[in-house]
Amino acid sequence: MKKIENTPNEKAPVVILVRPQLAENIGMVARAMMNCTLTELRLVQPRESHLSDKALSAASGAQSILETATVFETLEGALADIQYVLATTARHREMIKPVFSPEEAVPLLNNHLNHHQKTAILFGAERTGLENDEVIFADGIIEIPLNPQHSSLNLSQAVLLVGYIWFHATQKGDMKHTDAAQAQPATKAELAALFTHLENELTRRGYFRFSDKKERMQRNLRNIFTRAALTKAEIKTLHGVITDLIRPL
Repeated sequence: MKKIENTPNEKAPVVILVRPQLAENIGMVARAMMNCTLTELRLVQPRESHLSDKALSAASGAQSILETATVFETLEGALADIQYVLATTARHREMIKPVFSPEEAVPLLNNHLNHHQKTAILFGAERTGLENDEVIFADGIIEIPLNPQHSSLNLSQAVLLVGYIWFHATQKGDMKHTDAAQAQPATKAELAALFTHLENELTRRGYFRFSDKKERMQRNLRNIFTRAALTKAEIKTLHGVITDLIRPL
């Protein structure tokens, strides 16, 4: 099939695949993205090369998306410049996060995009999906309502389904604007720096005194701040609060 050049679409969410296993699936994801004018693909710790013959063949004309894709060692690195991210998952989580259908999620993504904010959608590994520590950075969860007795989707099917709903909404001009998104949200890198600052100081003061509970306590703290949808200014304020609290009287 003729190769189609990838024209960057800055008003589209980034697609991030976390620990994808099969090169063919990465290629089929690229094909699904091209169908829906999603142009930026990021990969976190892929098991196989996205530029292998298997991936390029499965892309079926969308090889240019694979050629411009970027690979990251960590999810934090892939999210560093992202300001609003939704995670696709079918598993119920112990953390509290807003849950949206794809139809509900798309206007939220477009609202942030219309205010020149970088957005992304996370998709997990084929066999295990996303882990809790990966979902923690998401501002919300996309759940695709399917037959509860058989709700599993192939990775590329999930990308195509969410991508189609986004593409259909943009073609209809269904891109809502609200004033709430005008204050610039913090990037995920800025949020991670706040986590590090807070957790380091709490560790110094013995807050995580029970080692077997530390991981869960950290996850709960991170989820609180992620759910708050902090702005850049609020992040700076919280850094100042932490700094003042540790300063000797």
